[in-house]
Amino acid sequence: MGQSTSGEIVSEHWQQQLHLAAEARATSSTPHHHCRKEGVTRVNKAPIDSSLQQSPSQGEDEERNRATIDNEIRRQDWDAMDLSGQGLRAISPSLFSDYMFLGKLFIDNNRLTRLHPAIGQLRVLVHLDASNNQISEVPEEIGMLVNLKALLLFDNSIHSLPYGIGHLFKLDMLGVEGNPLDEDLKEEIVQNGTKALVTRLRENTAGENNYLHKMCHYKLTNLAGPPPNDRDWHILDDTSTTETISALSYNILCDKYATSSQYGYTPSEVLSWNYRKRIILEEIKEHDADIVCLQEVDNENFNTYFRHELAYNDYRGIFWPKTRAKTMADKEAKLVDGCATFFKNSKYLCLDKQLIDFANTAINRPDMKGEHDTFNRVMPRDHIAVAVFLENRVTGSRIIIVNAHIFWDPAFNDVKLVQVAILMEQLSMLADRWTKHPPCKDKAAFRHSDLDGDPSPSAAEELSIELGPSMEYSIGTQIPLLICGDFNSGAGSGVLDLITQGRVPGKHADLANRGYGNFTRDGMSHPFSLKSAYSGAEELSFTNYTPNFTGVVDYIWYSTNSLQVRGLLGNVDPTYLKKVPGFPNYHFPSDHLALRAEFGFKSRKERKVVEADFGPQKEARS
Repeated sequence: MGQSTSGEIVSEHWQQQLHLAAEARATSSTPHHHCRKEGVTRVNKAPIDSSLQQSPSQGEDEERNRATIDNEIRRQDWDAMDLSGQGLRAISPSLFSDYMFLGKLFIDNNRLTRLHPAIGQLRVLVHLDASNNQISEVPEEIGMLVNLKALLLFDNSIHSLPYGIGHLFKLDMLGVEGNPLDEDLKEEIVQNGTKALVTRLRENTAGENNYLHKMCHYKLTNLAGPPPNDRDWHILDDTSTTETISALSYNILCDKYATSSQYGYTPSEVLSWNYRKRIILEEIKEHDADIVCLQEVDNENFNTYFRHELAYNDYRGIFWPKTRAKTMADKEAKLVDGCATFFKNSKYLCLDKQLIDFANTAINRPDMKGEHDTFNRVMPRDHIAVAVFLENRVTGSRIIIVNAHIFWDPAFNDVKLVQVAILMEQLSMLADRWTKHPPCKDKAAFRHSDLDGDPSPSAAEELSIELGPSMEYSIGTQIPLLICGDFNSGAGSGVLDLITQGRVPGKHADLANRGYGNFTRDGMSHPFSLKSAYSGAEELSFTNYTPNFTGVVDYIWYSTNSLQVRGLLGNVDPTYLKKVPGFPNYHFPSDHLALRAEFGFKSRKERKVVEADFGPQKEARS
């Protein structure tokens, strides 16, 4: 703490702010003074701050890391622009769209009256100096610049600050000296510094508005902003069909990964599991899909929350945690996340379920046991997939549902590819085995029954409609197949090449000349004909949305020989996203989007059925 000339005690932070403001005033008559002083435009002189170059960390929090913003944004060998002291009255919005790679922007000592909202496109900006202008208002879009560490607005005409500044959790210096700023806001920064003011705007301790979330009826703070328009439902095929199936895939962001260090732009109340879980549950119920595949569900919440709550909506659940849970005490194991698959109990019977453990399968393959890369790279990653074999109670058709979560790290593309190769190899064997599964002899529908035990007769609700015989399949690829999940892979990756093309060579670039037994000697392949439900014109803009990564990593794949897409859940309103730096937020409880698709079953040229005895049929109970 120090003293001002009037004897008032001021904080060290405010003293630093006064010093920076004095420096800015001293250079107000010198054009391009930043360039002259620091040489910021020289090649490689001022690279993007290293804190933005996220590197893999040890421990479970690495599960939520992602690659930083696309390399295309960072392709320039310079990253700073000095437009200071040019007498500018306006800046074209195209500057912000054409120079999105900028890490530093100096527009101080001009005659600007506003900052254009398009400035929100500079997502990697770490330093913005707009001092000594005539700016009276800061746009809400400033909150998109979550990598900012310095925002200097000295000597302008700013009276208030947008709540979007609350997103700037990395901000160390908000320069507001010389502005007729609201006394309450100024007192906060004078006494407690920039971090305190940012936190106040983010948590909005100054007050709340009256907007209630449509799903969970929470009262939301001003930072919430107006809700987005509902995501459109796109109908691709409205012709009549004998049978349909709808699937929802959703990485819900496990509570233990939702940390303030990873999601500092999100208010703490919104990041809390108590808030998010209610919105997630209502979203699942609202979509009311036949099949729900959730990733990052922890053991405890599956058993005590989702399984119980979704039973009231006719869902029955199957869950496996990641394999690390086997080595832990019960207290720790209940926090391990995994894959949970739910299906409508009145519509489907579960014939079989299988865990696909990528690491364990790899180290037990004879051709991979002696490979160092298997032990050093694949074995430590305990990601899994869950395969469920279902039968429609009425039509007798059968389907394989897969719920998968693949490793995240872009430095381990080889591991991702090996995991998916194992997944497809195991699915091929399971499909062939399930062609021999005997017909069902009891299709009575039980609601709210215990998956791991026999349902009690008192809980039974028998169907009054006629139940069809079990359908027969001669080869595994005839069984309809849906593969849902977070694959942490984008276009051009070995993972997508393998799934969609059915084969990749052993020398694929993603393998980086590493050794994985027959996979690298002979290549990887599978017999299925698969396609993404969102391929083509209906492809989503993103499925994962954070400040430093926006891209498609989640998919619903379907077998094209037996299914066709009828409808898809569309994109998020792009206008809404202009003021939202990343998810989760008030309206989206995970950093991933839910994917929903509806499929129709294609008619089979030759349909063999096995007659089965279903027992006596009774009238439905009232």
